[in-house]
Amino acid sequence: MASVTSTYARAFADVVFDRNLDPAQTLQEAQSLAQLAASSLELREVWEAPSIPAEQKRALLDAIVARAGYSRTVRNFVAVLMDHRRIRFLNPIVKEFEQELNRRMGFIEAQITTARELGEPERNALESQVAKLTGQKVRARYTRDGSILGGAIVKIGSTIYDGSVQGQLERIREAISS
Repeated sequence: MASVTSTYARAFADVVFDRNLDPAQTLQEAQSLAQLAASSLELREVWEAPSIPAEQKRALLDAIVARAGYSRTVRNFVAVLMDHRRIRFLNPIVKEFEQELNRRMGFIEAQITTARELGEPERNALESQVAKLTGQKVRARYTRDGSILGGAIVKIGSTIYDGSVQGQLERIREAISS
């Protein structure tokens, strides 16, 4: 599946950059359409059913696109997935597409966990520290976890930077027990 998702995601990203489309807008539309498909069992069943003619599937897609105002590019991308019987991979392809866009635009994704909700100035300061650390622009996703007591845990790919109070207490406990 990984090769399927990355192949289609890279091809879709190629189209976005070759045609100078707005990557953020295209991504938002693709995510919205993927979310719609994920939330509707009936829609998935129709799009994935080999017994339903491709014209009927595309007609349903066109009705959704017209109603939601999605771009022709996103519509064509989903139609290609249908035609190649890859529509069941829509969600993972869109996730991979987001990562591919981020790579091409020089962004890294950071998952930041804090004990409390951060204000905009605090988020900006934290993101600039992460950017300084990595040398790349940061797209951060925030979550809250009261069990870390304070500080932050930053996850970038498989690397974790633990600046939480809980993590510091754990390191102190290990040092004392050694």
